[in-house]
Amino acid sequence: MNGEIVARAPAPPGAEAILVDLYREHRLALVRLAVLLVGDREGAEDVVQDVFSRLHGKRPEVLTLTYIRVCVLNASRSVLRRRGVAARAVPGRPDEPVDSAETAALLGESRQEMLAALGRLPRRQREVLVLRYYLDLSYADIAQATRVRESTVRSTAFRALERLERELGGKA
Repeated sequence: MNGEIVARAPAPPGAEAILVDLYREHRLALVRLAVLLVGDREGAEDVVQDVFSRLHGKRPEVLTLTYIRVCVLNASRSVLRRRGVAARAVPGRPDEPVDSAETAALLGESRQEMLAALGRLPRRQREVLVLRYYLDLSYADIAQATRVRESTVRSTAFRALERLERELGGKA
């Protein structure tokens, strides 16, 4: 090269750079999604961290926000499944996670009431409502993410909203 400095075009971002960017931009929203699914912040943060660590080394074309949301949804299901197994194995253990005093102080009473009612819904109903109204996904996108028919998603959302309305006395 005779001592010349050759300017090179920057290399296209690899999977690691894409993953870092997705983490920086969407971590907080993904943690919020997981909180709505698993019911506590610590568990939600663990879910998101675990998802991103498992995605390390994946091909760049796989690393999309939609794919990561589905991964968070599936990891949240796994956490809830493990909690259910643990609750059945250890009698007398509380089924619902307890919020810290800080978390309780930050949430308003009506929001706490809504989150508690959401937490009492069956898993599929809770997932559908979170994906529909928190992430604003279409019924078709929810069907794809949860691997059920679109008509099932619609009827599940309807039943979940009816139940929330009954529990909250028309405040849903």
